[in-house]
Amino acid sequence: MNSTILNNSARFLFLLILQIVVFNNVNLFGFINPFPYVLFIILFPVNANKNVLLISSFCLGLMLDVFLNSGGVHATACVFLAFVRPYLFKVSFGLSYEYQTVRLNDILTPERFSFILFCVVIHHFILFLLEIFSVSFIWEIGIRTLTSTLLTIVICILIIYLIKPNKQR
Repeated sequence: MNSTILNNSARFLFLLILQIVVFNNVNLFGFINPFPYVLFIILFPVNANKNVLLISSFCLGLMLDVFLNSGGVHATACVFLAFVRPYLFKVSFGLSYEYQTVRLNDILTPERFSFILFCVVIHHFILFLLEIFSVSFIWEIGIRTLTSTLLTIVICILIIYLIKPNKQR
């Protein structure tokens, strides 16, 4: 139990610092921004307390909003993703996901990829919708969501495989 709390706390700090120091400075072509901090919400243990996930997601988003001066859009997108995460598990892994051992940092299967894809798309869509906050810019919201999702997924998969724990032999 303590190792789970320690791992989640370390992941929280690592992804927050990585986002603030490295990825906040990446802005490709003026509209493509990677947000791999969403990986904290994606990799949070399946059977862990849902309230802890909601509170820690809010704290993660709030800290990013403070550093980016973005007025709460990251906190809202993170809390929304944390709220719909159980439904995304059901869509990706089936109804019995709670009874299975779902480890997202194992070999990338279609179920794991679809879960990561759904999470990132929903997070980015909510984030850019609230950031732009105008339905007349729906094409810009869609393009930013699509392009940033592609870059974020590539970075998330790279991070998953870089920090993947070695299996003991």
